[in-house]
Amino acid sequence: MPELSSFDYAVIRVVPRVEREEFINAGVIVSCPSKKFLRALIELNPQRLAALDATLSPDIIKSYLDTIPAICAGDEEAGLIARLPQRARFHWLVAPRSTIIQTSPAHTGLCADPEEELHKLLEKMVR
Repeated sequence: MPELSSFDYAVIRVVPRVEREEFINAGVIVSCPSKKFLRALIELNPQRLAALDATLSPDIIKSYLDTIPAICAGDEEAGLIARLPQRARFHWLVAPRSTIIQTSPAHTGLCADPEEELHKLLEKMVR
């Protein structure tokens, strides 16, 4: 049996009108410190977005969302946050905020392969 590692994850949400508290799930972030893994997958559904707010541009929202995987990867073009240590980047990404891009509370689990878990969570929580 493969060795299990602790991981944390959060669902990335688009909240077009924060005062209404309606959102769509648009991605997942997974952090597994013991495997030095921090990655996010984004999948924005333009039809779901339009159902909540037809005035929003999916392209603009996608450009905001695309910074999250770049921060996870430590891409220097993603700004100062991307230069933080890996665990600090995860905590910054999942910190509560009242903006159009938010995350769920962080959840914890065990997995053998964080990459596989990331894809499973995207399928379950976003698709």
